[in-house]
Amino acid sequence: QVQLVESGGGLVQPGGSLRLSCAASGRIFSINFMGWYRQAPGKQRELVASITSGSTTNYADSVKGRFTISKDNAKNTVYLQMNSLKPEDTAVYYCNADIIVTTSREYSYWGQGTQVTVSS
Repeated sequence: QVQLVESGGGLVQPGGSLRLSCAASGRIFSINFMGWYRQAPGKQRELVASITSGSTTNYADSVKGRFTISKDNAKNTVYLQMNSLKPEDTAVYYCNADIIVTTSREYSYWGQGTQVTVSS
């Protein structure tokens, strides 16, 4: 019914920048929440940043001042601008969205993940 497709990951040097995108498609009535999570090897998945339908944002302390989450409602797309990247930002980044589908039921969806590697 609904798909989340991520893009924008890759290899970047410390101090560099990347921009992740996550586009939702399918039988979407509205989107209540979109967020980015990440999971590094051997660690639990953690919330990096989120944005609500009212554009309220939330960030993990470790990324405040470096990452910015934004969205384009017309495109059902959320972005994560990542600046001043550090090696500890290396992880698989996952997009998550709470979506009300055309059947008026709300579900949580996940993207397939995109690898971000910060290394010299």
